[in-house]
Amino acid sequence: MLFDPVRIRSMSLNNRIVMAPMTRSRAVEANTPNALMAEYYAQRAAAGLIVTEATSPSPNGLGYPRIPALFNDEHVRGWRLITDAVHAKGGTIVIQLMHTGRVTHVANLPADGEVLGPVAGTCPGEMFTDTLGLQPFSPVRAMTEGDIARAVAEFAQSARLALAAGFDGVELHAANGYLIEQFLNPNVNQRTDAFGGGIEGRNRFAIEVTRAVSEAIGAEKVGIRLSPYGVFNDTGAFPEVDAQYLALCEELSALGLLYLHLLDHSAMGAPPVPEELMAQLRRRFDGPFILAGGFDRASAEAAIAEHQADLVAFGRPFLANPDLVARLRAGAELNAPDMSTFYTADAKGYTDYPLMAS
Repeated sequence: MLFDPVRIRSMSLNNRIVMAPMTRSRAVEANTPNALMAEYYAQRAAAGLIVTEATSPSPNGLGYPRIPALFNDEHVRGWRLITDAVHAKGGTIVIQLMHTGRVTHVANLPADGEVLGPVAGTCPGEMFTDTLGLQPFSPVRAMTEGDIARAVAEFAQSARLALAAGFDGVELHAANGYLIEQFLNPNVNQRTDAFGGGIEGRNRFAIEVTRAVSEAIGAEKVGIRLSPYGVFNDTGAFPEVDAQYLALCEELSALGLLYLHLLDHSAMGAPPVPEELMAQLRRRFDGPFILAGGFDRASAEAAIAEHQADLVAFGRPFLANPDLVARLRAGAELNAPDMSTFYTADAKGYTDYPLMAS
């Protein structure tokens, strides 16, 4: 079943295996995708669906060094190299749009970028920069309602550019403590206006972004990734977490989205998403459902057979195994990922992992 073709909305996929989004930091010139990145994604085009690494829709969202962007024509041309390469191999690819928000150092931003977030302050922790090495996160300016409206518009415009670049759709990154989740999470969002103060207010930014992107390109081309109980970037669980995400899920479901992508970080040490919450989210979202988080072939097949998910996403195994689909099918041994090359700038540990012996 894992290897069977499947249709989600209007999208026909070759199998139920998703390549999860993974930051790789190879957009070395002006955050623009390049030929090396095209080779990397084309190597992995056997996935039923590729979700690209997180890509900023705004100069303000480029908090990490060398992450790709999609807000100008140069970015469109760079991404077109990648979509053409994946489509030539028979693959399907969507772009993940992520604004880093407060998870930023100004040294990583372009000259016109600014560190923004739901509230003023500084995210605890440190950020790597190419020019200054490891640095504390930069201070944040709290977003006004005008800033929020501009950010919503940036997501929508980036989605339009994604279609111009040849993508089959987009995924909104509302997980891992980046801007959308910064609004969702009361450990971060202490606002008392219409974008905070309770479940409805905290959900508002996510809903407005999703609705604007859906209106721009069609809801059937828009997925969203959530990580309740995640702890990345000083988020973490809170008393209303289940109620909040169930309310968010119901509003997202009403939009007719391409899919909901649920990430459980417990394989990386975070608290697990409770099984009952996962089951309720699955029931309440009327559409394709993707699960991610520490799966192997057996657990992925079980999740699909037991109707817990329609598709299953694999992260690090895809990073180190360009032929992961073939290896899973054959029950072959997997290459181990080289963590020292996850976020470097060249081909080592990126496009040079060996293929399975024939």
